Amino acid sequence: MTGVGEVITRVHREEWARVVATLARRVGDLDIAEEMAAEAFAIAVERWPVDGVPPNPGGWLTTTAHRRAIDRLRREARREEKHQEALMLADTPEPLGVIDDDRLRLVFTCCHPALAMEARVALTLRMVGGLTVPEIAAAFLVQETAMGRRITRAKEKIKVARIPYRVPAREDLPARVTGVLAVLYLIFNEGYLASAPGKEAVRADLTAEAIRLTRLVRALMPTDGEVAGLLALMLLTEARRAARVSAGGELVTLAEQDRGAWDRALIAEGHALLRARLASGQPPGRYQLLAAINAVHTDAPDVRDTDWSQVVALYDHLSRLDPSPIVRLNRAIAVAELDGPQVALAEVDGLPLDGYHAFHATRADLLRRLGRGEEARAAYDRAIGLAGNSAETAYLVRRRDQLSGP
Repeated sequence: MTGVGEVITRVHREEWARVVATLARRVGDLDIAEEMAAEAFAIAVERWPVDGVPPNPGGWLTTTAHRRAIDRLRREARREEKHQEALMLADTPEPLGVIDDDRLRLVFTCCHPALAMEARVALTLRMVGGLTVPEIAAAFLVQETAMGRRITRAKEKIKVARIPYRVPAREDLPARVTGVLAVLYLIFNEGYLASAPGKEAVRADLTAEAIRLTRLVRALMPTDGEVAGLLALMLLTEARRAARVSAGGELVTLAEQDRGAWDRALIAEGHALLRARLASGQPPGRYQLLAAINAVHTDAPDVRDTDWSQVVALYDHLSRLDPSPIVRLNRAIAVAELDGPQVALAEVDGLPLDGYHAFHATRADLLRRLGRGEEARAAYDRAIGLAGNSAETAYLVRRRDQLSGP
């Protein structure tokens, strides 16, 4: 039973988005696609321990979900038209765009410009990323009920507006790509930040899926600088995955990571993408600048070799495009290495980020470096209370406990 349960957990992680996306194409209704996919997994939980795991688990789940959807549509006379459409689509697939990938089509459907940007991101995280409503609400720092309503309204808008389930024509891509990239980056981050012990089995595949989908978007838009920038950013970040958590399950900061464990192939690919963008002569956007910052870090063989003046300069450029408090916080971290912790603390203390754990962790480190132990301890306590996973918590607890004094 335990073995089958582990298989079902793994299959859910790997196949959820594919099942939902395929079903959404066939029945044209996101609510039904999500509900029937959930029912198919529930049936698997009942049957697979008795009947055994099928040779093609994803195909079994898709077929089961599709049959349940057809049964539901048959029972609802008012949806007879959709029932006929679903049967037709099942037998004769329609041409669905320049790239035949159900999940990418679902991303573009969820990221239609008729939806507000926050709704696009939330809906895609739910439908493609498979995140729960509480997880998405936590990422947005809003109440779970509010996020649930936002997702419900977005699905209803797609239904009422008859937003097509397809990759848009090439001339429509520029209006859609900003939301798509924002969603893919959030999906990537959810997988990357969840790589700590206890969550890696649930979300670790999200980074690979985000990279795969971003590669497909790049195939659609090979000259778009921000698509290339996001792909480079993902690759340079993913390259450090193996070094970011210790064997004991504690977060390892960039300064302390074993750079020999970094994936040099991913780093080389990311750097090549950035060099090509630099050669284009076009001004960089947000993702390109973030990727360039990561390129500076991954280019240094040791943390002492980091060109902090270049990092600060890149953050200055980024701040003009995105003057958000989080960008300013990250800039201050670099300023601490260039101009000292006192200068950085003066910048950090004015930021409106009291509910953000990294804000308090940064303050704690700066205060520690300034010898202000009691204040540092309080900041560490606040950061620990807000930390999102066990790896970060373990790191913060150790740093707090290393402080001298009461």
